[in-house]
Amino acid sequence: MIRRRECITLLGGAAAGWPLAARAQQGERMRRVGVLMAFDENDPKTKGWLSNLTQGLAELGWTDGSTVRMEVRWAAGSVDRMRTFAKELVEREPDVIVASTTPVTAALQRETRTIPIVFVIVADPVGAGFVAGLPRPGGNITGFINVEAAMVGKWLEMLKEIAPDVRRVAIMFNPDTAPGGGAYFLGPFEAAARSLAVEPITASVRSDAEIEAVIASLRREQAGIVIMADSFMQVHQGTVISVTAVNGVPAIGADLTGFAREGGLLSYGANFSDIFRRAAPYVDRILRGANPADLPVQAPNKYELVINLKTAKALGLTVPPMLLARADEVIE
Repeated sequence: MIRRRECITLLGGAAAGWPLAARAQQGERMRRVGVLMAFDENDPKTKGWLSNLTQGLAELGWTDGSTVRMEVRWAAGSVDRMRTFAKELVEREPDVIVASTTPVTAALQRETRTIPIVFVIVADPVGAGFVAGLPRPGGNITGFINVEAAMVGKWLEMLKEIAPDVRRVAIMFNPDTAPGGGAYFLGPFEAAARSLAVEPITASVRSDAEIEAVIASLRREQAGIVIMADSFMQVHQGTVISVTAVNGVPAIGADLTGFAREGGLLSYGANFSDIFRRAAPYVDRILRGANPADLPVQAPNKYELVINLKTAKALGLTVPPMLLARADEVIE
């Protein structure tokens, strides 16, 4: 965890000489900010996250169409679209790019090692090769992580609390979009499963049909599911919610904060609205000449536990009072 005082010191000492052509021409042209969103632009929740960023920038003096031009692309969970849009945005030579999720950041890193990139919703930036270290990233990339691997133990504990009869638990993810192809969470997941006396199941999926098949296979097996935090699962969480309901399988949305609000059983993870809002000052600092190599990668400030009592009742589950008392939001 980066201490506030250390963060302020590092930010204050950011190199003023970052070689941006735009910096030299600050009064001569409108600044440009690229944004590559991994999600679906028709999802009100993810549109809200983008609004948190743009509002934060406006509060710092960067108003879209006036003092800055925002160029936004939406990949809708498709790795191919991420790569296409990454190339397109880099070719337009913006002053800074905001990258949401690990595969989007990887796609942009392949295209540029000079344009500053501020990532959000990335789990393991060191392991992914985006930064040399969290306090001093050391290159053209910095940003905000959303989860650490050890969090998987929390997800399993909560699932067992609300569904104590569960004996097998699958962790579902898309290997094309999950951190480390899914490997980032698998070791801690298996260790947590052993400690809770449940059988761990690895369930990689790449389509709605595969999601449906995995969930159907768990029906009537005293099994539950942890839905891993990756952009594909975020885009396809509606399928997960509907199919788990039909098959009576309890599931926790790991770091998918809209999961329980939209009908899933429960979700626990970082507040993505807050992460996008916190990215705005980093974009502002880079536009004013700061070097991303000196801006420390930051961890989440806010986490949310959301429980859907209606879904719990439909699954025949009773939410323990202690778990209910820890919830930030309860859907009735």
